[in-house]
Amino acid sequence: MKRINLALQGGGAHGAFTWGVLDRILEDDRIEIAAISGTSAGAMNGAALKAGMATGGREGAKENLDWFWEQIGAVKDDALVNWMDAIAPATPMLAAAMAYSPSYAAIDMTTRMLSPYASGALYSNPLTSIVEKFHYDDVCGEQGPELYVGATNVRTGKIKVFSGGDITGDALMASACLPTMFQAVEIDGEAYWDGGYTGNPALFPLFGAGLPSDIVVININPLHRDEIPNDPQSIQNRINEISFNSSLFRELRAINFVKRLILDGTMDQGKMRNVLVHMVSDDVLMNDLNVATKSVANPVVLARLKSAGRTAANRFLEDHFDDLGERDTVDLEAMFSG
Repeated sequence: MKRINLALQGGGAHGAFTWGVLDRILEDDRIEIAAISGTSAGAMNGAALKAGMATGGREGAKENLDWFWEQIGAVKDDALVNWMDAIAPATPMLAAAMAYSPSYAAIDMTTRMLSPYASGALYSNPLTSIVEKFHYDDVCGEQGPELYVGATNVRTGKIKVFSGGDITGDALMASACLPTMFQAVEIDGEAYWDGGYTGNPALFPLFGAGLPSDIVVININPLHRDEIPNDPQSIQNRINEISFNSSLFRELRAINFVKRLILDGTMDQGKMRNVLVHMVSDDVLMNDLNVATKSVANPVVLARLKSAGRTAANRFLEDHFDDLGERDTVDLEAMFSG
């Protein structure tokens, strides 16, 4: 049995990729998920997995993840999904059509020109009705993996990590609170925005005693894009990706620094953990998507993301299962050499 920690990034509807990764990992009884750190969509995925596992084991976790994404907009009927996928255009064309659609244009214009506080008493976050249905006795219980949810304190700019009984509906909503779209979430007198600004996701909670050394990052924000963005939407999209990856890069750089100290004997390995870093991603697919596909839950895009997540997880398990507990499968030196 291999024990791993999962680090689940946020990225709106692109979190369906993580859904697919988790769906595949849960099918492998050689792997135990010891802990999860999640932000935004990653936090939602983590809470759904943990709550489902508490009552129904691995199958319960898979079913609860399916339920959550059906609430977001995924289609349950496989035959209908296959038909929709067959008649839909290729992913780059579909993403472009969504970016220039009237519905997305309305969302984009509203967030640029109006504060989420402008609607006053009429304000509501559509995620609230879904998050309220989570079973928090199970989300916060001792069964299943440890769960950590990251949010950003608006006043201090520091990360806040919720765990145990502190993981409430408000904590999940805070973790997914994009400030241009939603009002800050108030918890115990403090205001919180999306955790992606300060930890996407936070890795340090996964360094705790009793947890395994392996951290598998499910990355849904492309680390690299070959093309320089040259239109307003693609520029804004790349700014979003860079800002939401920056906190992850900082923690990975710190991990790499500690690993070099251990390797050259400057630091005793017993004093600092030699964290083993892995990553499951599909930058090719994510480069075909954009900020519109993050913001608007399209059933075809969600299905393709889930399928891509399962494929990426399967490839990772085939290529690197034996590496778990033994070595990194991400070359941190190469990542930070440029």
